[in-house]
Amino acid sequence: MTQITTPAAPYYARHIFFCLNERKNGEDCCAQHHAQASFDRCKQRVKEAGLSGPGQVRVNKAGCLDRCAAGPVAVVYPEGVWYSYVDEQDIDEIVESHLKNGKVVDRLLTPANLGR
Repeated sequence: MTQITTPAAPYYARHIFFCLNERKNGEDCCAQHHAQASFDRCKQRVKEAGLSGPGQVRVNKAGCLDRCAAGPVAVVYPEGVWYSYVDEQDIDEIVESHLKNGKVVDRLLTPANLGR
């Protein structure tokens, strides 16, 4: 049996995952709410801010995160903070406040009771 060890420091300080799921059956999904454009915006803003790369921030695509009722959604780890966003200004605020300065954007928090 292999023992799992935790490195002294994580490879990335933070990951942000964007749900980009598209449901073919017509059900509401993050892809219908411009999730790809928001993902692209976040990647651009993180890079422009000099936050990308090892020891910093990684912007990732994700399939269904099962929070469709709150969509579009993104989640930041290691904190496990879920965001529901609407526009580019929301993405810019998440990058500046949370990803850069470690401060949660309270007004964009996904309500805990919203799932699929």
